[in-house]
Amino acid sequence: MPWRGYNFEDSILISEKMLKKDTYTSLHIEVFETVARDTKLGKEEITRDIPNVSEEALRNLDESGVIRIGAEIKSGDILVGKVTPKGETQLSPEEKLLRAIFGEKAGDVKDTSLRVPPGAEGVVIDAKVFSRKGVEKDERTLAIDEFEIKTLERDMEDEVNCLKKGVRNSLADLLDGKTATAAIKDKKGEALLAKGKKISREVIERLSLSSIKLINYAEKDKFEGEVALLFERYESQVKLVRDRYEARISRLKKGDDLPPGVIRMVKVYVATKRKLSVGDKMAGRHGNKGVVSRIMPEEDMPYFADGTTVDIVLNPLGVPSRMNVGQLLEVHLGLAAKRLGQQIQNLADLQQVAAVKEKLKTVYSAEEYGQLTEGLSDDDLLRLARRMGSGLHMATPVFDGAHESEIRNLLVQAGMDEVGQATLYDGLTGEKFDNPVTVGTMYILKLHHLVDDKIHARSTGPYSLVTQQPLGGKAQFGGQRLGEMEVWALEAYGAAYTLQEFLTVKSDDVGGRTRTYERIVKGNNFLEAGLPESFHVLVKELQGLCLDMELLDEKPEI
Repeated sequence: MPWRGYNFEDSILISEKMLKKDTYTSLHIEVFETVARDTKLGKEEITRDIPNVSEEALRNLDESGVIRIGAEIKSGDILVGKVTPKGETQLSPEEKLLRAIFGEKAGDVKDTSLRVPPGAEGVVIDAKVFSRKGVEKDERTLAIDEFEIKTLERDMEDEVNCLKKGVRNSLADLLDGKTATAAIKDKKGEALLAKGKKISREVIERLSLSSIKLINYAEKDKFEGEVALLFERYESQVKLVRDRYEARISRLKKGDDLPPGVIRMVKVYVATKRKLSVGDKMAGRHGNKGVVSRIMPEEDMPYFADGTTVDIVLNPLGVPSRMNVGQLLEVHLGLAAKRLGQQIQNLADLQQVAAVKEKLKTVYSAEEYGQLTEGLSDDDLLRLARRMGSGLHMATPVFDGAHESEIRNLLVQAGMDEVGQATLYDGLTGEKFDNPVTVGTMYILKLHHLVDDKIHARSTGPYSLVTQQPLGGKAQFGGQRLGEMEVWALEAYGAAYTLQEFLTVKSDDVGGRTRTYERIVKGNNFLEAGLPESFHVLVKELQGLCLDMELLDEKPEI
């Protein structure tokens, strides 16, 4: 149904209940990576000792310069501290002072730390440091390696214990009830079982595997081959497990294969929890996609006569022109499945086993009913029926889906009108809507096109080296393109000064940019545009075509 324009053009109106229940909350893990290379000027270093950075900015870094696990991060925070050697340049007064105070180090290197990009935030859940073979490992790398080695050793022992338990059970099955021909003693030499007594599982459980091998019992030669085979198989499997884990541990200790020129690589894993928000993209399973336009309070959403509110409101105009009528069939089938499931659950709550069986027989075919209830006791059947409260499971195979007549039949069985529409009331006014509305249950998915990843803003930032115009796109922290058609719009309004500002100082007039900054600082808000860099590029391109074009700087006559 349309709802006050909020689902115009495939927009989606959604209830706040979906956010409270965390129905569309997703967890995202992002990997940030940096490498320390061996450059011509010297080796880059991953360190906590970064010039011109406050102690506050370094508070979450460990001694090795890698962020601690569990730290909450936001845009601009340092994830991995890194310094790169820089060539000898003319020192500014500030750098001279730093060099005088801190010695040579502060002036020789520049800060190239890995920082959190704009718009990203979350919690650090892991950090991995990879070092080239032969390079001395720092404290963080050693700590990570030690933790991973301990984990591997623990996993190895767990696997060996599982194998041990398995072979012990097999031996217990084999020896249980056999008569001991000699007394069985434990490690301390205390008697567990006297000669002539029956061997039990409890005795086997208390013995080590090596002791079980030495037990003497009646008809030992008959079962000796089988016992030997069990031990042989166990020992070969234990050897395989130990070899596998030892290979992984030695690989950890040796170092990593890194690309040429890379000394160390650090990967930081950041987890972010994203709730559904306005601007997120959602879709059904019939190509019916849209963008969330508003998240409404639950009490303002349309509701049934019994007070139940709807969760999502979609526009009916998304169906006829696209001809994806499957979504209507899905809604009706979902509604029938939900209502039938509730009916079966109500019968189960009243402990009416016969009524539950009768209802299931009307819904399912004889074959399906047989498969569903085969071998179930009455209690199991009631437990199954209670689980159906959220809806019966329906499957419609490709090219052999549910027919309209079958869905109508299910709606009638669910005690509903076969049209599948209901009367709704406006949550804002409490008045009944004029026409019945198609309401049901269907799959709606959240797509990986989230507004938090797409939103982007820039004041100043990087410029293209050739044209001196701002770069484009969020990845390059670029600006918004003012294209040909936008220029026409500004021309139509007669906004000449706005257009001049866009085409010069806000774009590629390098001198004008500097002058504008100086004027803003001095409070003299007057625009003095120069010549755009793109004009110089055009002149150079014409000169490349052997056209002698140059700018003449004529002074006015006095």
